[in-house]
Amino acid sequence: MAPAITLAADAPTLSAANTGFMLICSALVLIMTPGLAFFYGGMVRVKSTLNMLMMSFISMGIVTILWVLYGFSLAFGTDSGSIIGWSSDYVGLSGIGITQLWDGYTIPIYVFAVFQLMFAIITPALISGAVADRVKFTGWALFVALWATVVYFPVAHWVWGAGGWAFELGVIDFAGGTAVHINAGAAALGVILVIGKRVGFKRDPMRPHSLPLVMLGAGLLWFGWFGFNAGSWLGNDDGVGALMFINTQIATAAAMLAWLAYEKIRHGAFTTLGAASGAVAGLVAITPSGGAVSPLGAIAVGVVAGLLCAMAVGLKYKFGYDDSLDVVGVHLVGGVVGSLLIGFLATGGGQSDAQGLFYGGGLDQFWKQCAGVFAVLAYSLVASAVLAFLIDKTIGMRVSEDDEIAGIDQAEHAETAYDFSGGGGGAAFSSAASPAQGTPAKKVDA
Repeated sequence: MAPAITLAADAPTLSAANTGFMLICSALVLIMTPGLAFFYGGMVRVKSTLNMLMMSFISMGIVTILWVLYGFSLAFGTDSGSIIGWSSDYVGLSGIGITQLWDGYTIPIYVFAVFQLMFAIITPALISGAVADRVKFTGWALFVALWATVVYFPVAHWVWGAGGWAFELGVIDFAGGTAVHINAGAAALGVILVIGKRVGFKRDPMRPHSLPLVMLGAGLLWFGWFGFNAGSWLGNDDGVGALMFINTQIATAAAMLAWLAYEKIRHGAFTTLGAASGAVAGLVAITPSGGAVSPLGAIAVGVVAGLLCAMAVGLKYKFGYDDSLDVVGVHLVGGVVGSLLIGFLATGGGQSDAQGLFYGGGLDQFWKQCAGVFAVLAYSLVASAVLAFLIDKTIGMRVSEDDEIAGIDQAEHAETAYDFSGGGGGAAFSSAASPAQGTPAKKVDA
């Protein structure tokens, strides 16, 4: 967010209402990461459930510490060359007063920092769905740390930091279409091109093991997304946050219905997985655009995103890249759709006076959106592939073929998601292979 220029007499003062609202929104965004863990965890096979959950949860640990140490400074510190930020007061969050306000706003810097932290946490977690079933946990943890530092923090500065080149160009990204979803989707594609396909891809059945878990995760994501989106205006003083809130609901509903209609026509059934995936596609697409479009525009955004994302998830079979849980098809495609549609549907009566083609603004905003979309896509794709390659050639990125077949939960975490032995009662169990694969569990003293 750019600092506002104000006279001393008109300088903002701390608003208890806006501060409380933003703290609630921060908590809502945080709950999206466990929601994502459930969403992804239900989509994998039973032998990978815990690993999928852990790949999201570890982001909450690693990214939080990096954000405090230097991430906030890199993303939102004083601009340097329109590429990166840095402010020594933000290092360790040590030079910030507890009532010191974020420039031009009525909330403390600490509140802005913690809100943005939640975005930084969920973005690498989004990538994890693309590499399900086959990545070493140590390799993944290192990737999260390096990717947040090399990719997420600089891109967040480009898009949202005062002086960032995309921000100064006028690229509209209300809550993360480029910085979060395109960033994560492009990174997912870069990583899977390096580490390769799962054993049995396109040959063995790899159906979701728990669709109720998927639906629970999707519900938590939808719930938390209101904080993710509406909170990104950093207050409730002018109605823009309310516009974003209602557009979030509208686009998500429209995308879910569009995905289900496509499924029925194409495959003959309305699936629960399609409903959950369609809802997420709508949430992704409205994230950059919801503050710029009208409620009718939000319906259009949702319908287009639902249809295109439903079509896109099948591209992995055509082109042979193994995007396990459709991160590319939903987050990359949905993010691109939502970001580019701003160039057509922006009304000029929401977050800014920028108008799209359908509202008399020509293609000026569309070309700005293209610049932001494709710059972030290219940078994240290349940088993520390089990071994955370096990790794979040093400590290794993939588990062995035997461990992948037997179950990554046992290999990486010495646990299974479900106890099929009939034991329990707090005792710890371990086995050479998952009990679900037919090997009896061996009891170990707790």
